[in-house]
Amino acid sequence: MTALIAAWLAHLLAAASPGPAILLAARTGVTQGFRTGFWLCLGLAIGALVWAMAALFGLAALFRIAPTLLWAFKLAGAGFLIWIAVQMWRHARDPLELPAAGIAVPQSADAAFRLGLFAQLANPKPAIFFGAVFVAAVPPGTAPLLVTALLAGVFANELICTLAVARAFSLAAPRRAYQRFKTVIDRAFGGALAALGAKLATT
Repeated sequence: MTALIAAWLAHLLAAASPGPAILLAARTGVTQGFRTGFWLCLGLAIGALVWAMAALFGLAALFRIAPTLLWAFKLAGAGFLIWIAVQMWRHARDPLELPAAGIAVPQSADAAFRLGLFAQLANPKPAIFFGAVFVAAVPPGTAPLLVTALLAGVFANELICTLAVARAFSLAAPRRAYQRFKTVIDRAFGGALAALGAKLATT
């Protein structure tokens, strides 16, 4: 139980640290509001859960055995993150009418969910993280109930951390600041995502 709690805390720190999930949650919250941000964050959380389950079933070990497969996953994931970054950069100067309270936002819930899910699955590093942590924290023969509780904790960590960011950035003051400095902020977000994509491809 102590090891499982340690694994949960390690993932909580990882989920709260800056990365593609946090950046996308912040930008979605500020541009499209909390409702759309919720669906993006749900996709991010399910993506993290998929990687955690994959690690439990040995995907991280497979990556160690077949590094070419990991390399291919990294390149594909890096390409996806850089593509998102390029779109942000290209459209940074486009005017944006931020939605008022109660008015539908331009991006659908389905689209936001898919973006969150695909962005999370595009980064194979969580599989390596979960693999390393679970090797120490989940010994063979661990009760299924405890494994389920750990997976539920991973899902909750990811959802709560990204939702907190999306909510904070959906408030009036951050949204007004975004509207005023949209070009600079979008290019900063795009540059950060591109840098993360490049780091993913080269590490």
